[in-house]
Amino acid sequence: MITQILSNFGVTWPKFIAQLFLFLIAYFVLNRYAFTPILKILEERRRRIEEAHLNAEKIKKQLAEAELRYQEILRKANDDAQILLEESRKNNEAFSKREMDRAVKESAAIVERARQEITSERVRMVDEVKQEMVSLIVKTTARVAGKVLTPEDQRRLGDEAAKEMAA
Repeated sequence: MITQILSNFGVTWPKFIAQLFLFLIAYFVLNRYAFTPILKILEERRRRIEEAHLNAEKIKKQLAEAELRYQEILRKANDDAQILLEESRKNNEAFSKREMDRAVKESAAIVERARQEITSERVRMVDEVKQEMVSLIVKTTARVAGKVLTPEDQRRLGDEAAKEMAA
């Protein structure tokens, strides 16, 4: 029955064995010189792709860590800058306050000196006016009286005029 099926399909045993023998030789030759090197190349390529994938994952992790470090450094730099700005602002305010206090003290001293000078000048002017008035009164009295006043008369009239002006 099998023989009949094989003969219906045109299979003859000597040709079949020869074809099987040629197929096995071709298979062993291809396996040794074609399939094995190609499989090794494919395996090597798969391994490189896997390593590249692992390296890419590793690089992504390192990049993420670097980004975190960058953000931390940037945050710290911003914090330091804010601290420096605040210190600078405080120092500037303290300096401005000191300078303002110094300017106020200097202006108060200048005003006080001006008041003292004005007061002393006023006292000096009042004294000059008093002396001039006394001198005018003595001269006027001498002319009105028509006589020459003695130094004792002049001194007495001057004292009386000074008392009158002081009151």
